[in-house]
Amino acid sequence: MLLLRPPGVYAPQDDTWLLRQALHDAALAPGARVLDLCTGTGVLAMTALRMGAAEAVALDASPRAVLAARCNAWLHRLPLAVRRGDLADALTEAEHGRPFDVVLTNPPYVPSPRREPPRGGAAMCWDGGPDGRAVLDRLCAYAPALLAPGGTMLMVHSGLCGTGATLALLRGQGLKSSVVARTTIPFGPVLRGRAAWLEERGLIAPGQRTEELVVVRADRP
Repeated sequence: MLLLRPPGVYAPQDDTWLLRQALHDAALAPGARVLDLCTGTGVLAMTALRMGAAEAVALDASPRAVLAARCNAWLHRLPLAVRRGDLADALTEAEHGRPFDVVLTNPPYVPSPRREPPRGGAAMCWDGGPDGRAVLDRLCAYAPALLAPGGTMLMVHSGLCGTGATLALLRGQGLKSSVVARTTIPFGPVLRGRAAWLEERGLIAPGQRTEELVVVRADRP
């Protein structure tokens, strides 16, 4: 799929493609209403529309990502609704009677020496706080409010930030949750640059230079 990507917009890569494959494997019901949170280029939302979704909403906090997703939707002639926004905006929409049948999200999850996620720049795409869970924990806490009854969330993140923690939080919210896809990849430039810090914090073993990516599926009864 041809995609336009301005500088500073997250480039679709291993985590994107793992999540897209999980979406295909989930067999999206025709007519579903889909949310793509942290959309980046919009590729996942566009995939959902091509699979038969009746409506797809793409949200991203980055103005450049919003522009990229709008341009890509126009390029591929897909009726994607793209807006600047974050989890709070998605919750507002869901709470006003428009919850989602499917939520897709590739949030920032890379452990970072910064105490808080950045508010600007390319690092917004990946920095997730000291344990990588600054955004993940909020997504787990509010997932039931985003989903319609019978709805499904598919979320990708690194095993470095705790797959078990994600599953426990989602199950604690009454959602049936499991890992539905996983793959191991070499560190990219960001993690390579933080390897010594990750070792000091005990987040990786000495000399470790690979990470496991997982897609977690959460279903609302």
